[in-house]
Amino acid sequence: MTEKVVIRQNNKFEMGVWAVDPEEQESEELQAVAHIHDLTPYGMLLASLGSCTAIVLHTYAQNHGVDLEEVEVQLQYERVFEEDCENCEEIERYDEQIEEEVVLSGDLGSEEYGRLSRIAHQCSIYKMLDSGMRIKSHLTTDAS
Repeated sequence: MTEKVVIRQNNKFEMGVWAVDPEEQESEELQAVAHIHDLTPYGMLLASLGSCTAIVLHTYAQNHGVDLEEVEVQLQYERVFEEDCENCEEIERYDEQIEEEVVLSGDLGSEEYGRLSRIAHQCSIYKMLDSGMRIKSHLTTDAS
């Protein structure tokens, strides 16, 4: 299972989202996402990470006089199984990973590029995913 999302944001904080159609997983063609409901839950997670990363980078750049024109965040979610399988849904153990590539456009020197590289992972969504998060879930019914 693979999910791909690309986030592009310019220095005016205008953002676009592109994703591979989840119904056409054999296709690598990215399509513009018109509405958040066009994404799968995994795509929404990737879009959250990508947009948070872009916002953090542009906010830092504007506050520190860095000429950052555009940020493109390419994200891919994969579920990695320990073995090949025909009925992967029945396997209890698998690893999940997100691959992220951040492409910076602008008049950036090596010092500015280095600072932005360090800032990219200050996004709260990145920190949450990287460190893991416990979820306390309760199921209730409507008593009416």
